[in-house]
Parts: sequence; C-alpha cells; structure tokens
Amino acid sequence: MSVLHVVLLDQLSHKISSLKNCDKKNDIILLCELNEEFTYVKHHKKKIVLLISAMRHFSVELKNNGYNVEYVSLEDKKNTGGLRTEIERALKNYKSKKVVITHPAEYRILDCLNKLRKDLSVQIDIIEDDRFLCSIEFFNNWSDGRENLRMEYFYRELRKKYSVLMEGEQPIGGKWNYDASNRKPPKEGLDIPEKYTSKPDKITQEVIELVEKKYSLHFGDLEPFHFAVDRKGALKALQEFITKKLYLFGDYQDAMLEGEAWMYHSHISFYLNCGLLLPMECIQKAEQSYHEDKSPLNAVEGFIRQILGWREYIRGIYWLKMPDYEKSNFFNAKRKLPSFYWNSKTEMNCLRNCVKETKENAYAHHIQRLMVLGNFALLAGIDPKDVNEWFLIVYADAYQWVELPNVTGMILFADGGYLASKPYASGGAYINKMSNYCKNCKYKVTEKNGSEACPFNYLYWNFLAENRQKLSSNHRLRMMYSSYDKMDSEKKKNIQKDSLNFLNSLS
Repeated sequence: MSVLHVVLLDQLSHKISSLKNCDKKNDIILLCELNEEFTYVKHHKKKIVLLISAMRHFSVELKNNGYNVEYVSLEDKKNTGGLRTEIERALKNYKSKKVVITHPAEYRILDCLNKLRKDLSVQIDIIEDDRFLCSIEFFNNWSDGRENLRMEYFYRELRKKYSVLMEGEQPIGGKWNYDASNRKPPKEGLDIPEKYTSKPDKITQEVIELVEKKYSLHFGDLEPFHFAVDRKGALKALQEFITKKLYLFGDYQDAMLEGEAWMYHSHISFYLNCGLLLPMECIQKAEQSYHEDKSPLNAVEGFIRQILGWREYIRGIYWLKMPDYEKSNFFNAKRKLPSFYWNSKTEMNCLRNCVKETKENAYAHHIQRLMVLGNFALLAGIDPKDVNEWFLIVYADAYQWVELPNVTGMILFADGGYLASKPYASGGAYINKMSNYCKNCKYKVTEKNGSEACPFNYLYWNFLAENRQKLSSNHRLRMMYSSYDKMDSEKKKNIQKDSLNFLNSLS
C-alpha cells in the first residue's frame, strides 16, 4: 500500500519533514498547482509565477532523485483546483489509506486537513515543520504565564539555544541587540550594489505566459521577472547578499531612497517562505561573515535578529492567537482602503513611490511597509481587514502566518498592544529623516497645518487625539500627549479640520 506524501507550495525543500520517511519505490508525492491558492486573494502576478515555477523545478528535482511524483498542473483538465479535492482524487487513484504532510503554515489549510481527516476514513499524519527553529509547542510553553510577549526576550532564548553569536552564556560584543546602531539615514553618494537577478529559463517563461493568460486581472507587473525559482538560484541570491550587501545592511536597513527599491536588503524572504532556503543556513552564513571579519557585528546581528528573532516570534504569535487574531480591530477602524494603494495616484511622494515599487517588484522593505504604507493606514483609520488583504495580495513573500501578525500587531496596533508596546505612528519628520522622498513632494514636511502641510503631520496628532481614551495610559506615549496638551485650542482645531478634509478627500 502506497503512502501519499503531500507537499504544499510553500514547502519546496528536499529536507521537508513529510519526505523524511518516504519510500521511493512505493510511495507517491503529490504536488498541485491549485487555483484556490492563487485566488483566495488575488495575489501579485510575480508571486504566482515564483510559486508555480518553483514547484515545477522542485518536481523535476524530485523525479531526478528517484521519487514517484504526481504533479497536477493548472492546465490539467482533471485538476479540481482545491487541496481537499486533489488529495481525495489522489487517494482514490493510488488506493492509499494514509496521507503524510508537514504542518501547514496557515490556519485555513490546517482547518481543511482537520476536516478532511474527520470526514474520511483515512489516516492523515501532520508532522512538525522543523524548518522553523522554534516549534509551536516551544513558543506556547515560552509564552505561558507571561503578561507581555516581547520579542527581545524570546530572541535571547533562541540565541542561547542555538549558540548563535555567543561566547559561552554571553552575547558576542557584550550586547544582545544592536538596533540602535542600525538607523542611519541615507547619505549622498551611496554605492548600492545591483540586486540579484535570475534570467527566466524555459519553464519560467512558460509559467509567465500561463499567468498572464489566466491571472491577467491580478495586481502587479509581471515582467521583468528576475526571482530565483530553484534552490541553486536561491543559494546564489543569499551568497550575493552576504558578499556584496551585508557589510552595510546594518547601517542602512531603515533607509529609503527614491529610485532604489532594493537598497542593502537581502531579498531572501521570498525563498525562505517557500522553502528554497532554510533559516539556519542563512544565519550561519551571516555569522561566518562576521567571524571572517567581512561584516561588522551590528549588520550581522541585525540580519540574524530578523530571522532567528522576528520571523520565529511572528510565527509563534500567529499560531498562539489564531483564528480570533484576524478579527482584531482595537481602534474600531472602518475607513476603506484608498484607491492609491492600487494605482499609486497620490501627491504624497513617499506613498506614491512605495506603491509604485510594490506594483513593479512585489516587494518593499520593512520600513517602507511599516513607516510609510502601514503608518498611513494606521493614522487614517483604515479597516484592518482591508489592510491585511492588501499586504497579503501585493508581496511575493506574504503568507498569512507572517503577514497577519506584522500588520495587525505591528503596523496597526489592532490587537491593542499584545505584540507591540506602542503604535508605530509618526509624522512626516521620520520619513524625511530616513529618506529623500520629501524633496520631490507637493507637500512641505516642515509645515504642520494647512493645504501645503505634509498630511502625516496633522494626521499623527489627530490619531492621538481621537484615540486618547485607549492610548493615554500607554507610558511610551505620555510625552506625546503632554506635547499635545500644550497646544493652543486653535492649533488643535486646525489639526482636526485638516485631518477631516484630507480623509474625506480620499473617498
């Protein structure tokens, strides 16, 4: 009797746990291109190409390694388009009584599998996804009884557990976190290396044509397409970052420049999140660069913290709080997402650039997402449901497990502070400090009120005023409320009037 090993589209790793005991002679590996996975939200065209092409390359590799692969393409007329129905069809075709699958990354898929297990007389073994460095059980145990789940303390636990950047029980350099050294604004004349590019091969070119035909109405530019689509390419992308960009990543990881979408970032989240790269190998390469004196500690620690700290922490929060987490709306925000998030037609230059580059690249770095696109959504009171859907649609590295806690918890403070200690809100001064966007903007970042003022300036104070009842007890905002209270009544009225006029203009 054959066992059916199901590999999902974000599990494209030869070391995935569902394949570890696969009998090459008798068992079947099921890989499916599922229309429901590309349309439950209308994902960016580039993301769909990345995943389908990566799946097709992975299938070829498995076959070359002697596995029996049942590959269901979108063009297959028998393809039912859904995970449940494709598993049922494969079980019937191969007369299998057992399914083995690695724990899915998203709640909706786990829910589907649990319902299938309940409805069918078939054994479904859901195995831990050991690509992650923190199991769901470990995170639940760590979080149990803690009033505040701050990432920093979780990160230190994993540093110790895996002995990463450690000297015995102490962190190398004497500090756990070098974030304070990683906030340099961009300066003139920065020599930013070219981003990694991969020329589409025949398989990828066929997928590009397929996606253009089948998903032409989805958001985003399809070409040029330059992502890696197999492990060899992903490893090359990682190595290029380590050798060409890591040494300045720490200094300028928060910096934004018009016309420089990629900066010094690694752009490996595409590959980490679909399985082409493994977290520990990325961590070890960065650590090796430090020990070989090729990259400074602030850069290496900052990069490692994103993977070993933030990525694992976000996943833990997701599984701890789902399914109720996606309903969070602490501020009861109800405004609909403005159209410029899709067409970039806004006179706010920072937003225009970030949306435009998102459309072109299916990518924006974390400060563009948090302090420009997300900051505006927070200040404008955009419905978290709309914001979460947008972020899930537009980025090639977005899956609900990583997108939802980042947007609901970090960007929108919609969970009321469960994840973040304060709302990450700011006026235009922060964007002006960390970018050159304000130089080419219609609005003046130095103006606080009036038709020429940067909308971020009055929206920031309006946000604090409107949500005072919910935020005034937050000790990290006491200074800001003290500053607001010192304003005269006329200025407060102007803040409210300018905000209302601007927000009404969005609709």
